[in-house]
Amino acid sequence: MKIKPIDERVLIKPLEKEEKTVGGIIIPDTASKDRPQMGEIVAMGDDVEVADRKQKKMSELLKVGDTIVYARYGGTEVKLDDKEFMLISRSDILAVVEK
Repeated sequence: MKIKPIDERVLIKPLEKEEKTVGGIIIPDTASKDRPQMGEIVAMGDDVEVADRKQKKMSELLKVGDTIVYARYGGTEVKLDDKEFMLISRSDILAVVEK
């Protein structure tokens, strides 16, 4: 089965949380619950007409395969072929992680 997001929505595969930092600091569950989440873009909807031309189109900022930081409580959980995904709006994307 395949999902194609509509408008400026993005389907992401959430990445597993790190329980320990690179420096070896252990992060307790309570500390990470309110933090933004990270995920990989799996599919993107189409660009919509932007009234404010100062705002870039989604395809100019993001692409499939990008790792992003998204708002924890944004979006909808989707289960597809026994895999967990999140369907989020462009406005829930906080940053792109540069490699």
